[in-house]
Amino acid sequence: MKVNIALLTVTDTRTFDNDKSGAILVDKIKESNHILLDRKLCKDNKNEIVAILKEWLKDKKIDVIITTGGTGLTGRDITPEALDEIADKHIPGFGEVFRNISLKTVGTSAIQSRACAVLSNGKYVFALPGSSGGVTDAWDEILKHQLDVNNKPCNFVELLPRLKEK
Repeated sequence: MKVNIALLTVTDTRTFDNDKSGAILVDKIKESNHILLDRKLCKDNKNEIVAILKEWLKDKKIDVIITTGGTGLTGRDITPEALDEIADKHIPGFGEVFRNISLKTVGTSAIQSRACAVLSNGKYVFALPGSSGGVTDAWDEILKHQLDVNNKPCNFVELLPRLKEK
């Protein structure tokens, strides 16, 4: 099953020409036979991030939103706080598993990551680090499998039709 994805790079310094992490995700989305419906860049500005997320959350064609950047500890890193504003439910296991994977690649520096995920309006929203290694680890070790309906014993895709249940 193909998943429709929107991709947002949160950055004060990158453009489409030098957005290495965004480019990695574009390639990985295509390699997994999913569809990239939209891609944007925005500054580390919570109101701007929230506005873009809300726009995409209204789009019935989008299943998954991925952000890259703004998940660190500096004063400008506010992507998790933006996700808090739109979240219906948090998916704490995503960040926990991501940091466990990162521990193997960057050691105790993994503790500095605030990578996270939420459900909002029946869609998955993932906030990944801005580093090329971080997005590669997140995609190759988590998202590639969870966005594949054939991944067993379970996956995010098979739950999509039920995310809006009351």
